[in-house]
Amino acid sequence: MSKSLPYSVKDVHYDNAKFRHRSFFKVITQTLFTSDMKRECVSYSTGKFLGLFMIFGLACLILTHASKTPSATDGLSKGLETNEEHKVVTDVGVRFKKLLRRAPRLPPRLSGNEKVSSGIFTGKPNEHDEEKWKARQRNVKEAFIHAWSGYKKSAMGYDELLPLSMQGFDGLGGLGATVVDSLDTAMIMGLEEVVSEAGSWIESNLLERISQKGDVNLFETTIRVLGGLLSAYHLSGGDQDMNLANTGPKPTIYLEIAKNLADRLLSAFTSSPTPIPYSDVLLKNSSAHPAHNLLSSTSEVSTLQLEFNYLSAISGDPKYKTEGMKVFAHFKTLPKVEGLVPIYISPHSGEFIGQEIRLGSRGDSYYEYLIKVWLQLRSIQDGNFTYLYDMYEEAMRGVRHLLVQKTVPNELVFVGELPGGSKGSFSPKMDHLVCFLPGTLALGATKGITKEKAMKDNLLTIEDFENLKLAEDLAKTCFEMYSVTSTGLAPEIAYFHTKDFYEDGLGGGNQSSEYVNDIIIKFNDRHNLLRPETVESLFVLYRITQDPKYREWGWQIFQSFEKYTKVDSGGYTSLNDVTTLPPQRRDKMETFFLGETLKYLYLLFGDSSVIPLDKFVFNTEAHPFPIKDAIYLEGGSFMMKGTM
Repeated sequence: MSKSLPYSVKDVHYDNAKFRHRSFFKVITQTLFTSDMKRECVSYSTGKFLGLFMIFGLACLILTHASKTPSATDGLSKGLETNEEHKVVTDVGVRFKKLLRRAPRLPPRLSGNEKVSSGIFTGKPNEHDEEKWKARQRNVKEAFIHAWSGYKKSAMGYDELLPLSMQGFDGLGGLGATVVDSLDTAMIMGLEEVVSEAGSWIESNLLERISQKGDVNLFETTIRVLGGLLSAYHLSGGDQDMNLANTGPKPTIYLEIAKNLADRLLSAFTSSPTPIPYSDVLLKNSSAHPAHNLLSSTSEVSTLQLEFNYLSAISGDPKYKTEGMKVFAHFKTLPKVEGLVPIYISPHSGEFIGQEIRLGSRGDSYYEYLIKVWLQLRSIQDGNFTYLYDMYEEAMRGVRHLLVQKTVPNELVFVGELPGGSKGSFSPKMDHLVCFLPGTLALGATKGITKEKAMKDNLLTIEDFENLKLAEDLAKTCFEMYSVTSTGLAPEIAYFHTKDFYEDGLGGGNQSSEYVNDIIIKFNDRHNLLRPETVESLFVLYRITQDPKYREWGWQIFQSFEKYTKVDSGGYTSLNDVTTLPPQRRDKMETFFLGETLKYLYLLFGDSSVIPLDKFVFNTEAHPFPIKDAIYLEGGSFMMKGTM
């Protein structure tokens, strides 16, 4: 790094000045050689000699100090040297005056490849940084290959891998969920062998599985299997504008299977007496029924629309979008608490049940899809989907007013819960699932473009800035939920020390953490399921703010996954307790570890032009769908047009 720039070029020399200053030393030397002074020197007295000696000594002191003390002009001194040595002498007076004045305060200087403007990081990383992150991205790709190899060897065709016992497990209806969930990650990573293996299995087996299987959950099947098929369709060239897969089936294969599956899933909507769908579907006979408690989760019924909308757009059949969007239109009419909604709803009455409000399980992706579905549909002519954005903004105001608090003693920002639906029943509890929110807030503020561009184009409102600030504060808290534990991996649920709540002896195990007294981890909440929410938000925030700390945080989390969850025989495993070493292992690799966690880490460490956030919208399972212009067709249907 070069030395500091001078305070002012005028402090170096005055060649370009109209009037050039004469130094104090030059005045003395010129005076010494005037005729009057020469006459006086002939008959000098001891007093005069001492006086001259003191002046000469002071001048030498000034010159010595200036040569030994680093100066703001040092960085330019070599470039200004000439053969005229008297120029150094002429600067002594200026240096003397600078010693007597207080130097102005300068802003901190950054290296040449960094620039700070209004808190925004701009500029391209240098070559060393580029290579470092490319190497780290390769590490993530190798982790995916290791995870896939374990699944392929021990569980191919099953929903999930049990990596310790080296066998498969069908916990999601038996549709080979890991195969479909992983496919677009392999496409993005350029792993043609994996794409070929997964694509061939889907082409040969999935339609038969769909026609024979019984109970599946509407939500899980839509986000993982239907979402994975639709994303694979696009990334393999189905929209004619992108093809990341040179192997595997033709895109139409993925589309036809997706339509077959979606036609059966539609029974959850058509069987219900209200716009709220039932939670479970029997695929083999296309029938549906409610859950055992007769209720549907708020998040589950409102996290289907991205997938059904995109299927309507590429198939030309409006029925999928029509059924899905009825849910949001109905939600618009229901009473809310400052935009916030309870976590259960009845498909029989169409009304919310209970008063429990949270942004964790059963509530989370309702808020995520409000903004994402609006982003997907906002360009439709006369579409009138602004109500989605209005509902999102109202809900985020409610979050800031009712759910946001700070910890004691270090003021970490977190989002709590309302177990009884009122502020008086506030609980300082936050699921790891809530860590989706920083990314959603940032996406809602800039609509996927960088903060720098949004500010330059004057696109951000005061509320956008507030949401961005909350996003960054919450991302910090989510990261500290990792760093406060012995393993460096977050628990499933954390509680926070506030002025009204504290439980001693329930820390994360990392005593060197600054936040060891802020975060409380109860015994039943200490497991880690390889969840993606925090790295998802780090990915979005890095893309939008360009702040490299989010990459560094992601790298630390990835290293902890490698150290404590990797299984030598293949795959990665969940943990039972992240606060103890060595951690007890749980023997399960969730499909979202390949479909989401590793995908977001790979994109976080890579080029921001890959799957750009202003051109794609990720479903809640990290399957990217393109955002395009759209127009209405007769009968209420719509089709995509234009290019990305």
